[in-house]
Amino acid sequence: MVQRPVIDNEEDVRALVQRFYDRATKDELIGHFFADLDLPAHLPKIISFWCMVLLGDPTYQGSPMAAHMLLDRRIRMEPHHFDRWLTLWESTVDELFSGDKADEAKQRARTIASVMLHKVQQARKD
Repeated sequence: MVQRPVIDNEEDVRALVQRFYDRATKDELIGHFFADLDLPAHLPKIISFWCMVLLGDPTYQGSPMAAHMLLDRRIRMEPHHFDRWLTLWESTVDELFSGDKADEAKQRARTIASVMLHKVQQARKD
């Protein structure tokens, strides 16, 4: 069995995020959410976010929650969309990496998806 590498640095995070978005943007269920996104401009922010989450890099600046609430006003995000996002993320992590940080990447994504779905649904009631 081939041992997959561990997530150890920004290049690893970059590879993970890029592979994930290669898949997500073409996905039948969630790809439409990315149709108007300038991905080359946005990817560095996403990579920075995941570097903060997984590597403790303090340089990330942004508000992913606010951005997703704005997106939900344009294109409604439902639980099955978050489930698909999570399935794609976890399968991409498993395809590329192993170890504690890979497990953490999946667990953090589960938490993020759950919190984001809850906050998006709450914002609809306001």
